[in-house]
Amino acid sequence: MFDPSAPHIIILLVVVLLLFGSTRLPGAARAIGKSMHIFKKSVKGLDDDDDKEGESSPTVTTVMTPNQRQLPNPQTDSSQQAQIDALQRQLSDLQRQNASSDSQQGSDSAAAGRPDSRSY
Repeated sequence: MFDPSAPHIIILLVVVLLLFGSTRLPGAARAIGKSMHIFKKSVKGLDDDDDKEGESSPTVTTVMTPNQRQLPNPQTDSSQQAQIDALQRQLSDLQRQNASSDSQQGSDSAAAGRPDSRSY
């Protein structure tokens, strides 16, 4: 379908040079090289893991019942709840201030005879 001959490759390189510029091209090539190195390293690591998997002994997993899990400190829960309550109060105050300023701006623009020009 696409046979990359010498003129095609030269034209492609010129277009890439024009798009990215001579200052960004070395950085892009360096980033691609690092990415390829990381990719090859991870693929090789996966192959090594497969080899080690057959040789290693079975792993032991420990399952904790709900009674064995550590429960959070009740003191922490009450302080966190106090912070949540304070944040909710601040949020409601800000919403009220925003609603009052919106209604005031809406009435000012309506009194002036022009539509509300705010964009969200």
